[in-house]
Amino acid sequence: MQVLGFERLIMALLMLGLIAVMGFILWDTIRRRNSGRLAASILLATLGLGALGFVVIPAQLERSTEESPPGLWPADQARENIAHNADERGEEAVPYDVVIVGGGVSGTALLYQLTRYTDVARVALLEKYDRLAQVNSRSSNNSQTIHCGDIETNYSLEKALRVKRAAAMLVNYGLGLPAEERDEILFKFPKMVLGVGARECAFLRQRYETFREHYSGMRLLEKAQIAEVEPLVVAGREGEQDEELVALAVVDEYTAANYQKLSDSFVRQAQKSGRAPAIHMGTKVAKIEKEENGLYRVRTNRGDFRTRSLVVSAGGHSLLFAQQMGHGLNFSCLPVAGSFYFVPEVLRGKVYTVQNDKLPFAAIHGDPDVSVPGKTRFGPTALLLPMLERYNNSTIGDFFQVLHLDSSVAAVLWDLMRVPDIRNYIFKNFMFEMPLIQRRLFLRDARKIVPGLQLEDITFAKGFGGIRPQLIDREKKKLLLGEARIAPGNGLIFNMTPSPGGTSCLRNAEKDMRELVTWLGASFDQEAFHKDFYQERQQSL
Repeated sequence: MQVLGFERLIMALLMLGLIAVMGFILWDTIRRRNSGRLAASILLATLGLGALGFVVIPAQLERSTEESPPGLWPADQARENIAHNADERGEEAVPYDVVIVGGGVSGTALLYQLTRYTDVARVALLEKYDRLAQVNSRSSNNSQTIHCGDIETNYSLEKALRVKRAAAMLVNYGLGLPAEERDEILFKFPKMVLGVGARECAFLRQRYETFREHYSGMRLLEKAQIAEVEPLVVAGREGEQDEELVALAVVDEYTAANYQKLSDSFVRQAQKSGRAPAIHMGTKVAKIEKEENGLYRVRTNRGDFRTRSLVVSAGGHSLLFAQQMGHGLNFSCLPVAGSFYFVPEVLRGKVYTVQNDKLPFAAIHGDPDVSVPGKTRFGPTALLLPMLERYNNSTIGDFFQVLHLDSSVAAVLWDLMRVPDIRNYIFKNFMFEMPLIQRRLFLRDARKIVPGLQLEDITFAKGFGGIRPQLIDREKKKLLLGEARIAPGNGLIFNMTPSPGGTSCLRNAEKDMRELVTWLGASFDQEAFHKDFYQERQQSL
């Protein structure tokens, strides 16, 4: 049997196992509530159709590096770099001061800061693919949003202001680049969060009063003003759809980023610093060990790397490596995959919807796609998948290593499923992945933003979407939202950075950099750093 066929078979069997667990939860819920046979039959039949869709029609696409968009570090240049550093990796070679595992936006941001603002001498970046940013930082795998906290209605004011400061660092970095490079990374689109109906509109009006003093560019828009910014959001709302509309909007700021291009830029600027960091592409980490002398040994398919300190920024694999070293054993991983749909260019900017505060996942939104001109991308959906990387079936086994399914994890999942809004949301998003009916079901949600959309307008965005490694604290029996970090000390850091990890890449890197500087006894040019990232340039966020 070919590898591809074998992986698809394993995927189907694992998905059936997951569906069986969901079926038991559903059956138990029906039994406890004494639901009628008709209701039970409908719900179980729906779940069965989902199982059939996953078995009969493969839902996963294979990643092909040949199809990757052009990047900064193609395979031939990676091999040249590795050959150049071959002698440095011998057993008697001087160890690196810092090794960074993961060439996404988080790892490359740290590489940039270490080479630009510290005197740390020997820094290496290890990336398992032949190009940078091929997992969650890939432009097709995220929503390309610069999160500022102004239209994210699931953020408290405190969290919004933290994210705002992180976003300002990202924009300031871009504004310091040559215009041609900046315009490939940062994009100005209007953005808004849309309230539909009296309850949502009242919520946004109240939120505006709380947030307005902290966000000078925020505007409260009534229906006629919304139509001036986004005409198709208002058009077609007649009859039963003629509800009250209100939006919180920002119309003249950088609101989108190509995080794949940003990762390339960080490495390019690190090389220009004159520090010559070692970039090792096609270098897959197999194991990390701590030696008796305090150094870390990173075993890879291209030899061993020894280092005084180590930062792993590799999404869900960061937890895998941490647990292999005995750290973060209280965590389990719940991978949440997001998919997208394309429609014609119906929006001028980003339009979010009000978040249901009972849901731990983002509501769908519509966005111009910075890498696919002429299209508006809607999503993401949210689907639990047993893998650490989307469209990479080889990471299924890695998922089961970090799942640690026990009574604590089961209790968290059970508590989630007991909430009707969450349970309905999970089943609805499960159906969004089913061929034949997925577009029709998704159309209903998308019409909350653009009521004039038709079924023929919608196409499933094949190959788009990533996975967020949401963590479960098994000791506290709690699902952790947002970014997670394991830092046991001794120069060792593991980062898991779901949304808004892209926006916060420079702020998170700063935290890592400061810890590494202290551990290594290195110096840090704080004045230059503050000038570049914390002083306003041309735009206030």
